[in-house]
Amino acid sequence: MKANDLIELAGRNLRESVLRNSLTTLGIGVGVASLVAMLSLGIGLQQLANRRLERSGLFDTVVVTSRRNFRGFDRDQNREGPPPAESPMLDEKARLAMAKLADVLEATPDIRFISEFRYQAKPHLTAVAGLPPSAKDKDAFDNMQGSFFSAPDAAEAVLQIQFADELLGIHQRVGEASSKVNAQTQSLIGKELTLKYAERVPSPGTSPPQPAPAESRSPAGSSNANSTSSDASGAAMASFSVVPRERELRIVGVTDQEPDGLRGASGARVFVPLQFLEDLHVMVPAGMRDSESSFSNQPTYQSVSVRVKNPDKVEAVQDAIKKMGFNTFSILDATRSLRRFFAILDLFLGIFGSLALAVAALGIVNTLVMAILERRREIGIMKAIGASDGDVKKLFFAEAGVMGLFGGMLGVALGWSMGRLINLGTNIYLRRQNLPPEDIWLVPWWLVGFAILFALIISMISGLYPAARAARLDPVQALRYE
Repeated sequence: MKANDLIELAGRNLRESVLRNSLTTLGIGVGVASLVAMLSLGIGLQQLANRRLERSGLFDTVVVTSRRNFRGFDRDQNREGPPPAESPMLDEKARLAMAKLADVLEATPDIRFISEFRYQAKPHLTAVAGLPPSAKDKDAFDNMQGSFFSAPDAAEAVLQIQFADELLGIHQRVGEASSKVNAQTQSLIGKELTLKYAERVPSPGTSPPQPAPAESRSPAGSSNANSTSSDASGAAMASFSVVPRERELRIVGVTDQEPDGLRGASGARVFVPLQFLEDLHVMVPAGMRDSESSFSNQPTYQSVSVRVKNPDKVEAVQDAIKKMGFNTFSILDATRSLRRFFAILDLFLGIFGSLALAVAALGIVNTLVMAILERRREIGIMKAIGASDGDVKKLFFAEAGVMGLFGGMLGVALGWSMGRLINLGTNIYLRRQNLPPEDIWLVPWWLVGFAILFALIISMISGLYPAARAARLDPVQALRYE
């Protein structure tokens, strides 16, 4: 049987039972729409997560910690590298070496500490963190009130909304929604805030001491509160002093978001320029943790954030930093688990979405079986005039394929329409909550092709039994059928 004749016969047979075949095609369309809707939701959520992570700058960031810091991100690296006592310190010299690595844009220290602030003669204790100029482009400061720092070393501060409320005496109750920037918090912009901190002042003529013999070492805890001392001969040699200082800061902005969780700014409620904070020479806990750093005039850091030119180069930069003797962590390590989660989510969503398509497949079987009973005489005539069993099978396969093709296209259209409506409703809700709009439903072109092809394959599989049953009909018995 020629292909043209096959298509003409299939089309004529489908037109003879328009209502029944249309309902079957509609069932396929609903099944495909359910599949497209479920998979589009999973794809949209994954793209949303990726956009947020890319916007935060985490994909191109490597966080570096010292092996001397036992609270590093990856404890397996501590076992693979040199012992902590033999590993280098994460100081300014190491940071500059990282900044010179290939494909590295910047290496910024994560400086954060607890300090006292005074506003209108009232003390407030909170965490302060330094931010580089590149932090201006991060999503945490997109909708801030006021402005970002005017210069890398400006004596300015950006407040987190909760701390701004605290300065104004606004106390949020437990269970209440997060505070938002309003007229009261905006009134803080331009006001002065006093930072109280401890400055680390190197003593003149200091040099790192030589290790003393074990029998002549001083017992732990014998150092002075304001200076560190040690000498092989037992003579005291001060390396630095801790001096209390105060600096006036001008409040230039208020933000209701928090920077990403991998950088040192996470958890801080006052943000100041990083260069300004480095110039203060603040005595931070990282500078007191290691005995060698106590005699060094170079600052030591708890962690350093290395920003890479391209996320594809992150792994190479990590390997280079590991060879320097430091621990590293990047969001790419965490996204392996994230990708696994979304793969499992897409699998389950696809399975649930295919249930409706399975029901539609039963509808195809039922429709074609009923067609066999109604067209037994026609089938008998076809076989009597020379049609082979294969020709009969092809005819029923063609009918099933046409229903699957049109059902797939209808389902894709329904699924896309559902996605647009859900995106529209979601964005209306987000705007009412003063949140930026998001697309949580995404139908890529490959999903359109996959859905139509899948519907076609399911329809052809559903036509296997009816086609085989029609091909087995005895033409003599079929011609006698009334």
